[in-house]
Amino acid sequence: MNDSRSVDGRHDSALRKAGGAVEERRIVLLGATGYTGQRVLRELLARGEKPTLVGRNRTKMLALADRLGAELPVVEVDVTSATDLTRLLEPSDVVVSTVGPFMQLGMATVTAAARAGAHYFDSTGEGTFARRVLAELDSLAATRGATLVPAFGYDYVPGNLAGALALEKAGLRARHVEIGYFVTRSGHGDEMLYRSTLRDAYTLTTGGTRQTLVGAAAEDGFAYRPARPGGPSCLVDERAAKRVRTFRYAGVKRAAMTVPGTEHLGLPVVFPQLESVEVGLGWLGRWTRPVQVAATLQAPLLRSAKIRAALMRWSERLPGSQREPDPDGRSLVIAVARDGHGRPLATTALTGPDPYEMTGSLLAWGAVHAAAPDAVLKPGVHGPVAAFGLDTLRLGAAEAGVHEVDEASARRR
Repeated sequence: MNDSRSVDGRHDSALRKAGGAVEERRIVLLGATGYTGQRVLRELLARGEKPTLVGRNRTKMLALADRLGAELPVVEVDVTSATDLTRLLEPSDVVVSTVGPFMQLGMATVTAAARAGAHYFDSTGEGTFARRVLAELDSLAATRGATLVPAFGYDYVPGNLAGALALEKAGLRARHVEIGYFVTRSGHGDEMLYRSTLRDAYTLTTGGTRQTLVGAAAEDGFAYRPARPGGPSCLVDERAAKRVRTFRYAGVKRAAMTVPGTEHLGLPVVFPQLESVEVGLGWLGRWTRPVQVAATLQAPLLRSAKIRAALMRWSERLPGSQREPDPDGRSLVIAVARDGHGRPLATTALTGPDPYEMTGSLLAWGAVHAAAPDAVLKPGVHGPVAAFGLDTLRLGAAEAGVHEVDEASARRR
C-alpha cells in the first residue's frame, strides 16, 4: 500500500501546501477489475500514477494490483451508495468510473463526486445518463468546484473534438453539425476505405457494450434542434435510431443511425450559433438502414414498461458476454459542419485505436491532467471541449492516438 495514504484511502495532510492549496490530487478508480477499467489502470500505471482502487471486492482488486506488479491503495465500498462514497471522497480527488450500465449503477459515484467537490470522468456511452447528470448535478458541482465530464472515452470525446474542429474551420456561418462514429480494421487494406459489417459490431465489442446498446433501445433518447419550426433550438426528446444520416468521406459513403450523445449537450455551449446537432452510430455498415427500420417498427412496443424490462433482461443474457474483442479494430469519427441551408462548409475526420484502447488512454490522460497541481477546469457539468478547451483537448487526444486525417491525402491512398 502506498505509504502516502492511509488505510481507508484518505489523503495525508502532507499532500496539501500551507494555506490549504492542493499539492497533489489522488486519482480514484472505480471498476478497475472490469475490461475497460483494466485498460484505464494499465494506462495510469504506465504514466507513473498509483491510483486508489475502489470497489466491492477487495480481494479481486488486490489480486489485480499484484498481477500488474503494483502496490496500490485499495478501498472496499458499496459503489451504489452515494452516502458511502461521499464519506470516502475529498475535494482534491479525481474520480474515474467504469462501473456500468451507468443508468443503473452510475449515479451514486457522480453524485458523491459532486457533493465532495471532486473532479469526475467516466466511460459511459449512455447519452441519457449524461443528460441526467447535467440536469441534476450541474448547479451542485459548480457550487462545490467540481468538474464533471461524463462519457470521456470513445463515447463521446472524438465526436466532440471532431465537431468542434469542423465548426472552428467553418466559422460563424455554421448552423448545423453532423457527427458519425464508425469502426474499421487494420490489416484489411486501406482502413479509410474499410466498410464495417454486422459481424464487426459483434467481434469488435465486448458483451457489456452490446448489453448497453440493446438497453439503450429501450431508453428515451434526445436530440438538439428547434422544438418547432422557426423556434429556438433546445434539447428535445427523441428515440434512438430516429433517422439515418449518410457521411461521404474519401470517396466512401457510410450510414449512421442517430443516437443521443454528449455532443448535443456540450457543443451548443461552445458554439451558441448552432441550430442542430446530430450524432450517428455507423457500426452496422449496410445493415444500418434495415436495423433502423426494425427499431422504428418496434418503437410502439417499447412504450410498455413490461417489454422494456424484458428487453433489458434479455440484453444481460446475450451470447459471447465473456469474449474479448478482436485486436485489429480501429476507430473513425467524421464531423460535417453545415450552413443554415444545409450546405457543407467543413469536414473533419479523426482516426484512432480501437474504442476500448482509446477509452483507456483518454480517461487516463484526463485524470492525470486534472490531477496536476496547476490544472484549471471549468466547474459544473460539461462536455470535454468546454471542460478543457479545444487546444488542450486536441493535444490530449493526440496522446491517446487520435489524429486528424486529411481528406485529400486519404483519397490519394
